[in-house]
Amino acid sequence: MSGVLLDTHVFLFLADQTERVPIEFRQAIDQAVERYLSTASAWEMAVKSSLGKLRLPESPERYISTRSSRLLLRSLPISQRHATRAGGLPALHRDPFDRMLIAQALEEDLVLLTLDPRVLQYDVRTLHVDKPRVRKRRR
Repeated sequence: MSGVLLDTHVFLFLADQTERVPIEFRQAIDQAVERYLSTASAWEMAVKSSLGKLRLPESPERYISTRSSRLLLRSLPISQRHATRAGGLPALHRDPFDRMLIAQALEEDLVLLTLDPRVLQYDVRTLHVDKPRVRKRRR
């Protein structure tokens, strides 16, 4: 596989809850020549952290930097081309961060790793599997 772009939730799971990431995703990441985390994902995590919707063990800047390094991820900046592509996408998915990831995957010919079924409405290459079930521990 040439290149993969991680959806924000896939990055978060890989960073601290690897067991929640489907084996197919881990294999695709291992086999990818290039692995990316979008600047849009960093922006999303910072916004959600500041609003109290995402709890991180350290500042978003440090968290994203250390986990990206550990996972050998390159940052994918948002270009004008990405922005105009995202703005021109059909309004099938209203989340602007996800729309940017879709646009970047399309423009850069990357496979988008996502657990979000709404992304599948777009003509973008994805590796999608049903959301894994988290088993509860028996007491």
